[in-house]
Formats: sequence, structure tokens, C-alpha cells
Amino acid sequence: MYQNIFDTHAHYTDRAFDPDREALLKSLPEKGVRYVMLAGCEPEDSAACAALADQYDYIYAAAGVHPENIGELPADWLARIRNIAVNEPKVRAIGEIGLDYHYDGYDAEKQKEIFIAQLELAEELELPVILHVRDAIGDAMEILRKYRPRGVMHCYSGSAETAKEVLSLGLHISLTGVLTFKNARKALEVLELVPLDRFMLETDCPYMAPVPFRGKRCDSSLIAYTAEKAAEVKGVSTQALIDACCETGRKLFGIQE
Repeated sequence: MYQNIFDTHAHYTDRAFDPDREALLKSLPEKGVRYVMLAGCEPEDSAACAALADQYDYIYAAAGVHPENIGELPADWLARIRNIAVNEPKVRAIGEIGLDYHYDGYDAEKQKEIFIAQLELAEELELPVILHVRDAIGDAMEILRKYRPRGVMHCYSGSAETAKEVLSLGLHISLTGVLTFKNARKALEVLELVPLDRFMLETDCPYMAPVPFRGKRCDSSLIAYTAEKAAEVKGVSTQALIDACCETGRKLFGIQE
């Protein structure tokens, strides 16, 4: 069994975990999970993430508004995110934030407005960001070139060429169980060029379960399958890769030993 696992992006507030959340979260440290970072999707969810982090020593949280959650935001959404980030000691990032043009009917201008407001908040509070970018890499990179935040491009889905620019901006890249999928060629190409001190492991659970669990509910213990594939690509032992990713995540999110 591997030790020192840092799942840098999880959604344990998701209703998929309602039947057994407490039992599962209590069991993860016994399965080698050392840290988990929860990503907030809107103010209420961000508060729930912070509350869950308070219950478990190994769990930390981020507060933010996901681009798919901009439609029903309260007028004071930014003040609420700021309040959570300032007053909850285990909140270590603003996220997940970004742009998502995947589904029809998206409002690009509104997404950009909310994304920029949160980048400015992160800069003000000197916090890293957790970035969500899907089918919007051109607009996202234009904004990131201007604001140059510290942080991570989570579940990176762009090209290897764009990944080089993401890295040149000082950002980290994290990848999910997609590395184990048959159609993972692009993700594997990206992984080849990302230095270990800029790479992090994540599940995005309950989504993106690795093979042989693809299509089932994911949790942080399954990150081992992703780590084995990543270690194969990087030519290191799986434990060495897990250790390196844990250290990278710990530094980015300001988690003390």
C-alpha cells in the first residue's frame, strides 16, 4: 500500500457521498491518504467544504465559484467567498474558478467577469488558485497572462504546447484518472513534459475514476492507479512520484508538516 497520498482536488460535499461520507472519510488515512484538498463550487458549497475540513485533520478546502455555477449566484457572492477565505483557517486557496464553454448556452462575458473578480480576490489575500478550464483555453490564457496567479490548472485537458505556456506562467498542472483511459494520449504527452515539482495528483472525485473503476464513484484511495500510470511515464517508482506530488501540493497550499 502506498503512503503520503495528496488528493489535491476532491468534492466530498457532493451528494454521491451522502450514504457513507463519514465512514469513507474516516477510512482514507488508513489507505495511505495524507491530505485532501476540497474544491468549492459556489458560496454555500465552499462553506460546506470549510466545515468538512474542520472535522478532519487531513482535509483542507478552497472557496470559490465554478464557472458552471454562475447562474444563480446571490448578489453578495464575492463577499461571502472572501469571508470564508479570510475566516476559515483550513481554506488555503480560491477555487475552483475559471471558464467552461463546454455546454450550449454559456455566458462567456459573465464567466470572465466572475473569474477575474476571483483572481483579484486571490491576489488580495495572497492565496493560490485552483483553475477549471474546459473548452475555453484561449480566453483563459489571455486572462492568466494578465493576472499571473499562483496555482494549479486542475484536470488539465489542453495540448502539450499550451501546457508549456501554463508552466511558463508559473502554474502547476494536475491530472486525474484520465491518465489510465485508452484515449489518454494527449494527457500522457502533457505529463511527459511537466516537471515533478510542478505536477500534482488528483481524483476530482466522485468523478473521473481510473481504470479499472471507470464509470463508478471515485474516492481518494483510487488515486493509486493514476499514480502508477504517471510513475510509469516519468520513469520513477510510484511511491517516489506520490512523495514528490505530496510535497509539491503541500508547498503550493501552505500546509505545514
